Amino acid sequence: MRGPRVVFPFKQSYCRPVNGLTALGPRGPPDEGALSKMSFTVAHITDPHLSPAPMPGLADLRLKRVMGFINWKRGRERLNDMALLKRLVADLRAQRPDHVAVTGDLVNIGMAAEFQRAALWMETLGEASDVSFVPGNHDAYVRASMPLLEATFAPWTAGDEPRGGATFPYLRVRREVAIIGLSSAVPTGPLMATGRLGKTQIEAFAALLRETGASGLARVVLIHHPPIAGITPPLRGLSDASAFQRVVREFGAEAILHGHTHQQAVRSLPSRAARTVGGAVPVLGAPSAAAAARDPRYRAAYHLVRLDREGERWRVRARARGLAPESQAIGEREALSV
Repeated sequence: MRGPRVVFPFKQSYCRPVNGLTALGPRGPPDEGALSKMSFTVAHITDPHLSPAPMPGLADLRLKRVMGFINWKRGRERLNDMALLKRLVADLRAQRPDHVAVTGDLVNIGMAAEFQRAALWMETLGEASDVSFVPGNHDAYVRASMPLLEATFAPWTAGDEPRGGATFPYLRVRREVAIIGLSSAVPTGPLMATGRLGKTQIEAFAALLRETGASGLARVVLIHHPPIAGITPPLRGLSDASAFQRVVREFGAEAILHGHTHQQAVRSLPSRAARTVGGAVPVLGAPSAAAAARDPRYRAAYHLVRLDREGERWRVRARARGLAPESQAIGEREALSV
């Protein structure tokens, strides 16, 4: 028997208008005076794990799905609060960011019904041109999930220009900001949550960083897994994080946003090619947007990442908004030490 249809409200766009445009036109250098005043805010939200997870039917049985459903019942069912998530999204809308970045794990065990629900939820964040998505390991839970993943999120992964069949990496230029989306989502075996970019995607990523850097754009990279080697437990990390770091070290970036760990985290990567005021590349991880956790590091929140041009460099600031440490109120949390 079918359960009740889940309907998420707020389908209208709410992002600030960008001079009536969403994408940059000609790639030529803009007016120098306009550059000095450029400011752009990205709202980063991640890992909502939209609930409840559906019980796999006979046609959907996979060992990993069965184990994932059991794990969800034992833990995440009590932790994930969809009413809290709805309030968090309403608060995000009220901040009127220039763009919204979603770094994956919208589903739990990769079932068709979950992807339908995920598409409805994505529509609550704004117009597809104002919202960018990259997938997480739960979105690519089993091989049977991959066609659903690609079809469901196509509106939010469409680059400004076609790339000959490959979805990732994609490039979306908004004003003087280049949003580069990567996919670290690959199907894995039971008890594994690893990610991988692969040689082809890493090479294309390097080319995009080089091209957009030469155009003077601020490069904001979206990826689900933390792209730093050695910071995740075994069978949970990005297998080619070292290759990612080499590319960033050579070509630079101005901000990297990730999910996966369900924990607020501020790190950085060195790069002489980065054009940040501090000289390093901020790597920012946000908590699960639906987690009613007690520990403040894991408590539901999203980040507002602001990029301000200062001459030829970019100053990056970030702050968290979410569930207050000692109450159920949603509001300002803390500035992040970027």
